[in-house]
Order: sequence, then structure tokens, then C-alpha cells
Amino acid sequence: MSDIIRRDPRAEWIARNRLHPLHAAMQPVQHSWMGPHGVIRKNVHGVGFIGPNGIKRIDRSGAQQGGAAKRTAAVEVQLPLHQVPAPAFYINVVPDMVGGRLSSHDRDLLGLARQLAGNDGAVLAVVFGEHKESAFATAGVDRLLVLDGHEFDGYSPEQRVQGLRAVDNQFNPRHWLLPDSRSGGGELGRRFAASLKERPATRVWQIKGEECIGRAGAGQEDLVRALPRLILAAVECADPVSDTRHEVLPVELSTTLARSLPRIEDLGAVAVDPAAIPMAEAEFIFSGGNGVKDWGLFHQTAAALGATEGASRVAVDDGFMARDRQVGASGTWVTARVYVAVGISGAIQHLQGIGACDKVVAINLDPGCDMIKRADLSVIGESAAILQALIDAVEAYRNGAKRDAA
Repeated sequence: MSDIIRRDPRAEWIARNRLHPLHAAMQPVQHSWMGPHGVIRKNVHGVGFIGPNGIKRIDRSGAQQGGAAKRTAAVEVQLPLHQVPAPAFYINVVPDMVGGRLSSHDRDLLGLARQLAGNDGAVLAVVFGEHKESAFATAGVDRLLVLDGHEFDGYSPEQRVQGLRAVDNQFNPRHWLLPDSRSGGGELGRRFAASLKERPATRVWQIKGEECIGRAGAGQEDLVRALPRLILAAVECADPVSDTRHEVLPVELSTTLARSLPRIEDLGAVAVDPAAIPMAEAEFIFSGGNGVKDWGLFHQTAAALGATEGASRVAVDDGFMARDRQVGASGTWVTARVYVAVGISGAIQHLQGIGACDKVVAINLDPGCDMIKRADLSVIGESAAILQALIDAVEAYRNGAKRDAA
């Protein structure tokens, strides 16, 4: 038998063709990466990962058995059900639920709550208003309490604190966990702590025994203190739940919330110039790289979408964008809900800078670049034609909305 390593043109073609049903099986799996705080994150869904309960992920798809015929989609594994019939105590979590769904920050928070609950406690998630989330079971939620009502719509911190006080009186949880975020959790947690006359631990990123570690000194120092009852946790405070599913039993308040006249009135959202939003605080970023040939069209598209503009280091060095618009490890770490990368190949420093983004959309000519592998949605093609199509689609949508309103 010859020792010459022969190429498989068909396999290479499948690896390049993102529309092929076997494309995902041909891609290398990323087992770990560095998060925005320097913490090494592990792919909890990767083959061979050992979860906190000692359960090892195995490949049931046959993809590792060799042969293209066995490279089929992975069969969904039924995770073991974790039940807490009579909880000894509760760990209450108030997720941000931005857009009605659990964010990556919320899942990290639920992972931390699962650690604090152990086997005897139950994780109780408190959600305000209607939601669209259907994966509470795999996120680590044992009990779900939905506080519904028009008084919780929009910006309503007073009503929400009143609701949390009622939950606190009924369940008397051992700990309260809220995300220390700009999406509402940070402010709500501090208001709630003031109403309880308790001092919370803020920007917590790690808990060890009866102590917690939080960021201090503009994020340059760590502050160690005794574990309090109310915790405001930062991103990457724990690994999300991955190896168990939970009951998500609905619970209700035993008392009716008293109606009170709020002192704060929500007048709705105020239009803000996207260019005035700092990169670190922007929720929708439209970023350009070396593959952008028509920067005028790029700016026009960003304005039509109402997005904050960003850029790769190459585009900044070439003078197309200002230095404060640079995204990446050598620029600004961003935490956008949607990050659109146009003509960016995906250098490791850039991928580190967008590691905390929820959804990444890539527009690129190269289907094998690293940004395409990182993206949740990819569009392969010439950027100028795609950007023009985006502008046309936005204008058609807005014109249709105006006609419907008329």
C-alpha cells in the first residue's frame, strides 16, 4: 500500500460549501477560547467535554467512525432529568431576558445558581412579562415564576422591585442572583438591595466556598469578600448548564401585588445617533474590514440599518475608520446583541474582541475564513451587491409600513 496521502476532492468541496448538509461535519470543532475577561471558556457541547456532574460528552453521530456515509447530523441526546421534589432552599435568579430570551450572560448566571443550589436546592427563575424562551429546562431552571401584567412593561423599576419583594417574602431564598449588566439587571439589583437594606456583591466573576471575587478599581483589581445574600454577577461568572435538564415547574405568588401609583413614567425610547454610542455599549454594530471596497456604500448601509459603525484593525490602519472604532483585543471589546462583519477575515485578536456578542453575521467572499466559522449566519458574496440589497430591503420595508399606517 502506498504511503502517499491522497486528497479527497469531494470532502474538500463539502467543506467549502456551507449549503451542503454534511458541511458542519467537515468543520474542525473549537474546544476552547479566551473570553473578554481572560477566562478560558470550554465548548460544553464538544465531544469529550466532562461536565460538573462527571458526564462525558460522546459522539453518537458516527462522524468519528470514518467514511463519508457516517458523517450525518448528530442525534440529539436525552440528558438526565434533575428533579427537586421538596427543595431545602431556593436560589432565585432574575435574568435580563433581552428580547424575551435568555442571553449568554443569563445562562452564565443560571450556571452559577446551579452551583450554589447543589443537589438539595432549587433554582427559581423570576421573569417579568411575556417571554419567547423555550429552553429553560436545559439552562438549569427548576422552578419558573412569571410576573405578568402591564405594570411591568417598559421601564418600571419600582413595580419590579415591589414584585421581587413579594417573591422574597414568600420563598425566602438563600441567595438572589441578578446580572450586573446594562440591560437592566444592574440597576434593578441595586434598587432591590436598597429596598432590602442589604449590601450586594457587584461585578462578581467567581465564587469560592463562602467567598466571592468581584472586579474593582476600574476592572484592574479583584475584591474578595464574604458571600452576601444578593449577588450581581458579571459575564463568565460560571459555565452554563450543559449536562442536565430540569423540570421548570411553574409556581405562583400566594398574594396579589398591591397596585401603587409609580413615580416614574416610561415615555418610550428616545432616538439616539448610533455614531454617538460608545463601542463597548452598542447593541448593534456594523463592522467593516479589508474586504469592503465601497466605503460610501458601507456608511450608507449602516445609516439605513441604524447601526453603530466598527472596523477591523486593517481598515483602521488604512485610514478608512477612526481608531476609536477598532474592534478587537487591541481595540475595543464589544458585547453587542448583533454584530455584522463585512469583509473581515477573522484574525484571532478580532475574534477575541467579539467573543461576548450574542449573534454574529458574516458577509464575506471566502467561505473558509475564520469569521465564517464563528458566525451564526453567513452570506457568501460580493459585499457591494449584498449591502445594496440590504438598503433596498430596508427601504421596501419602511415604505410598506408607511402604506399600512396610512
